[in-house]
Amino acid sequence: MIIDTIENLGKYTTLNPLIADVVEFLKSHDLHTMEEGKYTIKGNDLFVNLQVAKQRTKDTAFLETHIEMVDIQIPITCAETFGYSPLCDLPAFEYNAEKDITKYGDTKPQTYVTVNPGQFAIFMPQDGHAPCIIEESEIKKAIFKVKA
Repeated sequence: MIIDTIENLGKYTTLNPLIADVVEFLKSHDLHTMEEGKYTIKGNDLFVNLQVAKQRTKDTAFLETHIEMVDIQIPITCAETFGYSPLCDLPAFEYNAEKDITKYGDTKPQTYVTVNPGQFAIFMPQDGHAPCIIEESEIKKAIFKVKA
């Protein structure tokens, strides 16, 4: 898991060259004014889901991991707290290959971190994360899905 400011996202292109395309997309698009939906950037290898998600609490949020894709999550309208546990500490649960997700039921995160608008969180395949823990009733956010 990586947390930083959007201005520094370009420093992480050595992790995955597609991150450079995310940086370019952010330079030419205003996430605040874009409509909800899926925006394809490089076919199935890179796209962004712009969504308004409902509030979850630490009790209702669930841990998830992805094998095929890296998540770059950017809160837009309010701060977002993420639960975190490394994959190596998570119990075995069924992987949904069609949706590239494993959901870990009632397993609680080991720790929590808050990401503010103007910042991002990168979750690699080894990072269990529980998103959408917010104080507001909903959040507008961008989730860039980057081929791992």
